[in-house]
Amino acid sequence: MGEHVHLDRNAADRVATIRLDRPKVNAISADMVADLSDICDELRDDASVRAVVITGGRNVFAAGADISEFPSFDGAAAHAFSRRFNRSLLAVEQLPQITISAVNGYALGGGLEVALSTDFRMAAEDAKFGVPEIQLGLIPGGGGTQRLARVAGVTMAKEMVYTGMHVDAETALANRIVSSIHDPDTLLDEALAKAARYAAGPAALRQAKEAIMEGLHLPLDEAIEVEARKFGEAFETEDCTTGVQSFLENGPGKATFTGR
Repeated sequence: MGEHVHLDRNAADRVATIRLDRPKVNAISADMVADLSDICDELRDDASVRAVVITGGRNVFAAGADISEFPSFDGAAAHAFSRRFNRSLLAVEQLPQITISAVNGYALGGGLEVALSTDFRMAAEDAKFGVPEIQLGLIPGGGGTQRLARVAGVTMAKEMVYTGMHVDAETALANRIVSSIHDPDTLLDEALAKAARYAAGPAALRQAKEAIMEGLHLPLDEAIEVEARKFGEAFETEDCTTGVQSFLENGPGKATFTGR
């Protein structure tokens, strides 16, 4: 894959790891945006992978976009970059696998926007989150104004976007920006273990994710129809047959699934 975005697969656990690796702070460049899109294209139809963890390493997740690229932008170029970045993050958000960001250190600007595109965000105790673009006379360009408002609520999103302030892990947890807080040294292992548990789940996890994400912004009557369609699709999986039979014979929670 690309020089600064790496994809590794663990065949035994059926978990893939996307690692941002652009020293010193994993500043997100145009090339990294393209590489992330390419990785999502590779993973989308890979049935051997059932969960994905995104990490920036032990010290930092990603401390924003590569500002050194910005002096060459005019309005049209900035618009084009934002659209490319958003397509990349929509590709992450729309992966059929369950996705988890393991956030050590700073997740700022584009780094936070990457994390917000995953299903879950697990934070180290020393993690910091923010969208500081306003301090450059800019606004977020990778969905930050939209996903942050949906996750943390409009008021918190406005405060973070309008001021560029950083919030710590406890504040992020209180405002639903992250789902859990962990020891920095064990965070990645715990994220991989959580991913492995999802990877061992039934094929219907795909339908569950699609129902939530497709229905999220629809009127309720249309969203319920999405759920009904996905409910029907789940009945076509081998895991449904396995799960129902196991329940009838052994009670709940005893089935072993194959992901098919």
